Amino acid sequence: MRRTTKFAALLAAGILALGACGSDSDGSSASDGGSTAPQSDIKVGMAYDVGGRGDQSFNDSAAAGLDQAKSELGITAEESEAQDGEAENAREERLRTFADAGYNPIIAVGFAYASAVDKVSKEYPDVNFAIIDDESIQRDNVADLVFAEEQGSFLVGAAAALKTKTDHIGYIGGVETPLLQKFEAGYVAGAQTVNPDIKVDTAYLSQPPDFSGFGDPAKGKTTAQGMYDDGADIIYAAAGGSGAGVFEAAKESGNLAIGVDSDQYKTADPSVKDVIMTSMLKNVNVAVFNYLKDVAAGDVPSGTTRYDLAVDGVGYSTSGGQVDDIKSQLDDYKQQIIDGKITVPTEPQ
Repeated sequence: MRRTTKFAALLAAGILALGACGSDSDGSSASDGGSTAPQSDIKVGMAYDVGGRGDQSFNDSAAAGLDQAKSELGITAEESEAQDGEAENAREERLRTFADAGYNPIIAVGFAYASAVDKVSKEYPDVNFAIIDDESIQRDNVADLVFAEEQGSFLVGAAAALKTKTDHIGYIGGVETPLLQKFEAGYVAGAQTVNPDIKVDTAYLSQPPDFSGFGDPAKGKTTAQGMYDDGADIIYAAAGGSGAGVFEAAKESGNLAIGVDSDQYKTADPSVKDVIMTSMLKNVNVAVFNYLKDVAAGDVPSGTTRYDLAVDGVGYSTSGGQVDDIKSQLDDYKQQIIDGKITVPTEPQ
């Protein structure tokens, strides 16, 4: 087992299309076009956060990495997801169930699993765990896969400031945690770099330990409607499945929105894709696939692996063409961040 604190090198392999919800009954994926995937003895337990497959955002990106590993590495997998309002011990039991059934490694999708992974990884020292979006657990059998969300958010904040017609934009986070505050901090900093006088409204849909803000499109829509009514014309939704409601509000009000985690122009309902100006890309799929590729090679990672702009771990999307005219400006900001000329805050100022 190797212990690393590094900047991850991303694979050139493309993102596979997101699969249907859930895994096959035996945990394997169907082959495409009659081809047969390589076979592996590795059985992966994938524990999704609230929303699971089909959230068109964070969980789906993780699922895409798992699907790629099934196809290219021949692993098998079983999947489970957290439910709104579940007790902390439910997350622990989900991980224990995987471990008792012989799944190794076990991947926990989201910082909400931090306490559960910390506890269960102690109980099963011979099982390897990976957790996405948390680096508080420093243990030989735990890999922490984290991202520079503030950097990608800076770029979409700059895009919003360059595109707004009212000099008034908004940010909606799912749950007010330090992780989601990184999105807010970067977004506001990017917007204010372009226009120091821009107005930025911010709101969160729930407060810990209530994580329903990641799966409440109705509340996302109502919150966004309030911001649009107050004069904001672009809203960045870092709220998981709740972002669907923000897109609906943008459509109905004739305004724009910014997606998160995956290219939501491609994954959102077709009726709203024209209001998705860009998305902050967070390549969770790459982190998941890279981790499983290392496991399959017998070089099981532990410690922290950070995905930032320098390795295209985060970024922004151009689907739909709405930021094509400002791409050179955004790419200049990107290079300044990589070169250290711009330091992006990780906490709201």
